[in-house]
Amino acid sequence: MSATTERIEVSRLIPASANAIFAVLTDPKGHVDIDASGMLMDADGDPVERAGDRFVVHMDREALGDFPLGKYDVEVIITTLIPDQEIAWTVEGRMRPHVRHIYGYRLEPTEGGTRVTSYYDWSELEETWKQRLTFPVVPESALKATLGILERTVRRRAETHRTE
Repeated sequence: MSATTERIEVSRLIPASANAIFAVLTDPKGHVDIDASGMLMDADGDPVERAGDRFVVHMDREALGDFPLGKYDVEVIITTLIPDQEIAWTVEGRMRPHVRHIYGYRLEPTEGGTRVTSYYDWSELEETWKQRLTFPVVPESALKATLGILERTVRRRAETHRTE
């Protein structure tokens, strides 16, 4: 774990291949499945394959209780995609200018599985956003919890494929 004033990173060893983990992270519904913030309700779109790909996430900000947006949609824009190594994205919604904070995962195969590092970076935000919103929007505890949920989700998907 490391934190700076404008970036959070947390890591966890997940006993699975980078490929199996990446399959969850590139699937729009996988993002919903592993979300620990409670904001992601559903998603529409195909699995992403490259930077620039997009999908829609149906959100409910009431889970955070910080900003009265209610239910709304955002578009996830993939900013980095290196198969089985890293995926990152930003979101665009109805707020203008777009906030442009970055979420991502780095995967490093290691003994016993894959070390997964989840990060959240808001270092490139315009000063107006830093004054309007409290950062981090998603706390470090939610990033840690998401890694635990990711491990469970990858395991369940593997079990499902074995029984099919």
